[in-house]
Amino acid sequence: MTLKSTEIYIELAEQLSQRLAETAVERDRQGGTAIREREWIRESGLLKLLIPQKNGGHGETWITVLKIVRRLAEVDSSVAHLFGFHHLNLISPHIYGDQGQKEFYYTETARHNWFWGNAFNPSVSDVKAMRQDNGFIINGTKGFCSGASDSDILIVSAEREDGGTMFKAVIPTNRKGILIHNDWDSFGQRQTDSGRVTFNQVEVEEGELLLKHDPQNYFMKLRGTLPKLILGHLYMGLAEGAFKEVKKYTNSLSRMWHASGTRAAEDPYNLRHFGDYWVQLTAAKLLSDRAAERFQDAWDMEADLQEGQYGETVEAILTANAMATKVGLEISSRMFEVMEARSTASQYGFDRYWRNLRTHTLHDPYDYKLKELGHWALNGYFKADARLDK
Repeated sequence: MTLKSTEIYIELAEQLSQRLAETAVERDRQGGTAIREREWIRESGLLKLLIPQKNGGHGETWITVLKIVRRLAEVDSSVAHLFGFHHLNLISPHIYGDQGQKEFYYTETARHNWFWGNAFNPSVSDVKAMRQDNGFIINGTKGFCSGASDSDILIVSAEREDGGTMFKAVIPTNRKGILIHNDWDSFGQRQTDSGRVTFNQVEVEEGELLLKHDPQNYFMKLRGTLPKLILGHLYMGLAEGAFKEVKKYTNSLSRMWHASGTRAAEDPYNLRHFGDYWVQLTAAKLLSDRAAERFQDAWDMEADLQEGQYGETVEAILTANAMATKVGLEISSRMFEVMEARSTASQYGFDRYWRNLRTHTLHDPYDYKLKELGHWALNGYFKADARLDK
């Protein structure tokens, strides 16, 4: 891998973000599945960004993936979510599967340009798996299945009726008995397809099961912290996107308020707000970059990852996520203070930054992140029962 190749993928993401920006406001109003936009991602080749070159991929790093998540989120956080969670789902056989499964799913994803979706959320236990002669049968409904619509592959979790360890599998999305409801109805993240998926007598073959399970394996634990890392960069992208919009809009105003006596870009109150935004964004960016670098270092260690290194990685991820949450919500809600009343017109869609951030961050409460970080700061470790994957 060379620096030049990385720059090519960043430039592809920049071109993609510009295309997304043209219809982002309109699509936010409409909701539904971003079929055309998902196809653009397929066409870009960025779905195989993380896949090793020996398996037909680009052999890039999480640092590159997260930079692209952030850039896409500046204009379209729904598509950024789908892109980031594709990689989260894609690496699941690497972590939970055997060597053959890891090689197979990387190679076949690169060959067929598969888009990965999820029906994995472990906190939703309404899906049951029953053993049969040649594998399992699964039944039930799973919620918050981001990216399931228009995906090629699903990663699925369920509870085993025989009481065994959590059932994990990779199956084609078009398998008989799978019904994607397309019933996501939130005021934010409207095109993430995060609704329900129902399984009705769905057959799962032995070779599709991901059987590796070791509570003491710290590399496996990274899978649980990865959503926080991806979403933290998504929050960061939303904050940066809101800042760019308010900066452009404010610079286009002749003046902020009739009593100011000056251009909006020279109004002392505006300048004070922009200084505050800048300080917060700069701090959040540094923490986000640190988290990405720590995670990549941990990822590269694989089975050699130890408890202390894992703890430091989790701390970096939680700290960056918490800061991006705070800064993103602050800027996306206060941005209207430096714009005039016309900025609330629906044609601009500026409110989507706050709505998208608020929707996501309620799935990942700020208070609980601070609680876990407080335990780390005071006692030097995370509690054994801490839900760091939530």
